[in-house]
Amino acid sequence: MRTDSSPGNLPAREHLPAGNAGTPVLDVVIPVYNEEKDLQPCVMRLHEHLARTFPYAFRITIADNASTDTTPQVAARLESQIPEVKSFRLEQKGRGRALRTVWSASEAPVLAYMDVDLSTDLNALLPLVAPLISGHSDLAIGSRLARSSRVVRGAKREFISRTYNLILRGSLQARFSDAQCGFKAIRRDVAQVLLPLVEDTGWFFDTEMLVIAERAGLRIHEVPVDWVDDPDSTVHIVKTATDDLKGVWRVGRALATGSLPLDRIARPFGDDPRDRDLTDVPKGLARQLVGFCVVGGLSTLFYLLLYSGFRNFSGSQVANALALLVSAVANTAANRRLTFGVRGRGGAMRHQAQGLVVFGIGLALTSGSLAALNAATSDPAHSTELAVLIAANLAATVLRFLLFRAWVFPDQRDDAPSNASTVVASHTPSSPTCSTTSAAPQQQRHGQQPPLPQRPTVPQPPYDTTQFRVGEAADRSWGDATMQLQAVRPHDHDDRADHDPRNAR
Repeated sequence: MRTDSSPGNLPAREHLPAGNAGTPVLDVVIPVYNEEKDLQPCVMRLHEHLARTFPYAFRITIADNASTDTTPQVAARLESQIPEVKSFRLEQKGRGRALRTVWSASEAPVLAYMDVDLSTDLNALLPLVAPLISGHSDLAIGSRLARSSRVVRGAKREFISRTYNLILRGSLQARFSDAQCGFKAIRRDVAQVLLPLVEDTGWFFDTEMLVIAERAGLRIHEVPVDWVDDPDSTVHIVKTATDDLKGVWRVGRALATGSLPLDRIARPFGDDPRDRDLTDVPKGLARQLVGFCVVGGLSTLFYLLLYSGFRNFSGSQVANALALLVSAVANTAANRRLTFGVRGRGGAMRHQAQGLVVFGIGLALTSGSLAALNAATSDPAHSTELAVLIAANLAATVLRFLLFRAWVFPDQRDDAPSNASTVVASHTPSSPTCSTTSAAPQQQRHGQQPPLPQRPTVPQPPYDTTQFRVGEAADRSWGDATMQLQAVRPHDHDDRADHDPRNAR
């Protein structure tokens, strides 16, 4: 499992402002392999639908991954005939490889893809991308398993699809309903930090991306779709199912071992601009309390078992100290990982040292309680000792949680500088692997965002052809190019409006 370090927390989502510019808002990618018959009618139908219904500038990108028929020639002809169509070719197969390569190189703020057979009704395209444009969601997927969806397909594919999604729910605790529908979209700022964590280059790419996004707390919007099965589909069902099961095992193991830096791609608290002015708001308090209570309950049982075992060959004070020491180390490690979401080995020794200080406080409370009990009676019953220790541990538990939250595992975002909304994201493929003639987006100045482009009313010149070398841009070769993302505050719009010469009367 890939463990590339992510550049940091994503900024709060913003509604993409409308305006006139040359950059398309939506880039719809169509990955193809030997689709010489279906490609042209698919692109023509999609282009006609977008030109008629989509209110912003758009682009259709044909991603040919190692076709051996005349698909490249058909794509080149469409590119020359339609200004909004762009095509390039990868010399390696893999739908995931094609999507990651195109999405990482695209400058459009909203990225989408759909299968070339257009099994999904195109009327769902605008509802799919609207939550991403508005800033409501991070990803959007079409769902064939929603109650209001209308689906026409054979019993075999229906059984395989539902079984696969049940496996995802049971093994990876996935809450999205349909991982395999070829109709998805993602915000570009999310793709920049999420794609480097996705390892698969084939059909499991979608599932892995969604599972990581969901575990990181990103918002996934589901759109019910009308879907008609393509009887001429070239997907190899057995091989795809086998690869998917292998991917489920790999992702599940990575999540269990904590090798994915999920905390680094989480959204900050308060996406609403009004919430960003709030101070001293506890972040994740309810979740941390639940996790701490579960760990605390298990630790208490572990402590009592250890105490009962050590009490057979030592005094009560020695047995209490040994049991509390062992259980405290396990408690700190469990709370570090499960309650406060700290992963990796960095700072583990410091956390354990601080946990031992907290252990010392707990030892003083429990030892003092035992000393008071022994002073009150010379030979207390074992059950009485356990009752006193449980009461002392409850008091120590409350204090332990407060110390863990405020001192041992403080919220790192509280220590961030005031301009922490700036995120540097390494995402652009390096030049030895990927070369393109299109200009890179300019760095944004503080407090400003480029306007969202409208669909142009005059024909545009054809887009420059982008060429990739052997599809290697999708295989872990990420360059050093950076892009700064700035959160737009409400008063920034007012300032720009005041200085706009068009408003002068």
